[in-house]
Amino acid sequence: MDIDELVDNFALLDDWEDKYRYIIDLGSKLPPLDEKYKTDDWKVRGCQSQVWLVPEVREINGEKILDFKGDSDAAIVKGIVAIILSIYSNKSAQMIKSVAVGDIFAKLGLEEHLSPSRRNGLASMNEKIKYYANVL
Repeated sequence: MDIDELVDNFALLDDWEDKYRYIIDLGSKLPPLDEKYKTDDWKVRGCQSQVWLVPEVREINGEKILDFKGDSDAAIVKGIVAIILSIYSNKSAQMIKSVAVGDIFAKLGLEEHLSPSRRNGLASMNEKIKYYANVL
């Protein structure tokens, strides 16, 4: 799912209970993350819940394209991981570095409805993905 579709879907939902259910539904649709990745090597620091992000790199016409897999042990956070993966997967490192994830979450109206600890976790996920874009 691309960002425009995600924004459109959020706009169709009237209240925050529906939006939270939608976020949880997005997380439930993530492919299972292999247990071998649920280690400290792939864990995102700064998240209250456990979150793992795993990059995969492929090359297209000499340009590195990054995809990500992820998971969390908390349903709502797993949905946020699904949104983050929608934003960043299948992008070049340059594109990833230029993404203003805060603007996207503002369009979705999520930032003001996330607890401070979840906002910190979101920032940590964002930093981890941008770190991967810099080193891979």
